Amino acid sequence: MIRAFTTTRRGALAAGAALLARPALAQAPAPRVRMVLDWAFQSPNAFALVAREKGYFRDAGVDAVVDRGQGSGAVPVALAGGTYDLGYADLNPAIRFMAENPDRGLLAVAVLHDRSPLCAIARADGPVRAPKDLEGRRVAAPEFDGGRQLFPAFARAAGLDAGRVNWVSVNPALREPMLVRREADAVTGFVTTSAIALDGIGLPVAQQRIMMYYEHGLNLYGGALLTTRAFAERNPQAVRGAVAALMRAFREQVRDGGEAMQILRRVEPLTDVALETRRHEMNMQRVVVTDHVRANGLSSVDMARLQDGIRAVESSFGLPERLRADQVYTPDFLPPRAELSIGG
Repeated sequence: MIRAFTTTRRGALAAGAALLARPALAQAPAPRVRMVLDWAFQSPNAFALVAREKGYFRDAGVDAVVDRGQGSGAVPVALAGGTYDLGYADLNPAIRFMAENPDRGLLAVAVLHDRSPLCAIARADGPVRAPKDLEGRRVAAPEFDGGRQLFPAFARAAGLDAGRVNWVSVNPALREPMLVRREADAVTGFVTTSAIALDGIGLPVAQQRIMMYYEHGLNLYGGALLTTRAFAERNPQAVRGAVAALMRAFREQVRDGGEAMQILRRVEPLTDVALETRRHEMNMQRVVVTDHVRANGLSSVDMARLQDGIRAVESSFGLPERLRADQVYTPDFLPPRAELSIGG
């Protein structure tokens, strides 16, 4: 009897302890992920706000902080320094950072832009009708502009002599006005920045000659989600959860940008919704939605194509050919392929 009672009592105590432990397990804090964007809150990065505001991070078991950024080039530095855990930025400055800092372990875990937004823009009524016409012309851009930095690779692909281009170094705010005032023959930059800015100051898109780098042989990838190998190895489930939440929101924005624009305005009340809607539509048409993405889904990276892009970046900056595509990008943290489809 004593043995039976003891056994029963122990069982009851064990059951009680298990019940007491359950609330503690249920209340365990979700892993925290600090995310930085490429720039101020705008339509191309609004998907991160959608994921936050609609609770997609929470659904994926992640406690995420989303901060605006100071440019794509600053994101790899912030990740490598440990200030942030996850970033959204143009992939090509990240490739340069990886090549120059191979020990920092930067890693792309999703590629959102199937094509790069880099371009050169001239006036449709001006002397520049094709890339070759940029020779001997004045091209305005900040020295740190991605379009300017990767111009040597564009020039090789397009068959023009980059050494014959007359660069005019300007503050970003002065770049587009110089083209409007005919003080420059062309500008370089992101199509989602420069084309929209030109439209806003009196040069409609129909009056612009937009030369996308990918249309002239430089077929780079664009925006990507970045982290470090160290963070991913320590927190694989947090990275998977954050990527799943962000890709869920991005796919929604691809299919219908209206809700994303409203969330953007709610978070950033000074948002010009009409302008950001135009920027969103241009981003979808020229950068995100391609035949390849329609057929294969988001972040369906062609590793041979990525390798070619890596070589173009290394060559543009005079860097040794050292990076392999599988060192730059991994699909291991993506959600199932069905959750990356954008439909027909």
